Amino acid sequence: MSESASHEAIQITLPSDDVVLPFQAEQADVLGRLVKLGPTVDTILSRHDYPEPVSRLLGEAVALTALLGASLKSDGKLILQASTDGAVDLLVADFVVPGAMRAYARFDEEKLAALDREDDAALLGHGHLAMTIDRGQDAERYQGVVPLEGSSLAEAADTYFKQSEQLPSFLRLAVARHFQVGANGEGAWTWRAGGLLVQKLTREGGIVSPKRFEEDWTRAKSLAETVEDHELLDPTLAPERLLFRLFHEEQVRVYRAIPLTTYCSCSRERVGEMLERFSGEDLADMVVDGKLWVSCEFCNARYDFDPADFGAE
Repeated sequence: MSESASHEAIQITLPSDDVVLPFQAEQADVLGRLVKLGPTVDTILSRHDYPEPVSRLLGEAVALTALLGASLKSDGKLILQASTDGAVDLLVADFVVPGAMRAYARFDEEKLAALDREDDAALLGHGHLAMTIDRGQDAERYQGVVPLEGSSLAEAADTYFKQSEQLPSFLRLAVARHFQVGANGEGAWTWRAGGLLVQKLTREGGIVSPKRFEEDWTRAKSLAETVEDHELLDPTLAPERLLFRLFHEEQVRVYRAIPLTTYCSCSRERVGEMLERFSGEDLADMVVDGKLWVSCEFCNARYDFDPADFGAE
């Protein structure tokens, strides 16, 4: 074998990233979605440079929103919002069909510094988690709201599944920083996130005994529970391979992957139109050192304006 052929034989092609992969485990009659996030979640979190506990929590919100938003079959948006009395008092993440995402967090620096632990319960405190589906102006909005009572996002989402969809569900979310070496040999820490959602469905048009239903779900859930955080975060582990590792005994079948990317709807024109709706007095209060500027909460872009253009000198 020639040297070039040898190199070709051992060449490794890394799997695609930033995707949601829907799947079905036919033997257990369950449906699910697996999400793997790399550059998309890193871009969202790096734009703000939040403290690490806040970034980790927002990364979980992005992964959860991707898992939920991927179920939308037509044009529309899914908005996840957590409002709490904790150190992180607001989390917002959007998913726009077919797979555009954005997110931001708001936190209290003093409360965050006073925390002894960096778990979700301590960060979130008490409040509520709202999931809104917006299909446009011609369609009615749907919103489900569940309490956040010192619980994690995953636990609150599980409550949502039980109350709103009334389906047995399993959910795991993972977020961590990953050291990645680039083509130039230099490395950098980047954020990664992943998640697995599995739900039990009844057979349409058929009859399944309660015992069979429970046995199938117990078996599928037990397999799902074996997934490790590092498997959800590993950039070299293809999502198809992970699903086969978990559910090959259940005849797992994957569907078309849904690519994910970042977006933001802000622009200088839109921000200017928003400022025109404020009174001169309100605009004058926004002027700092003779400057009028607005920063986008989602992408952190800054737009500077001349106060005189709005009569706010």
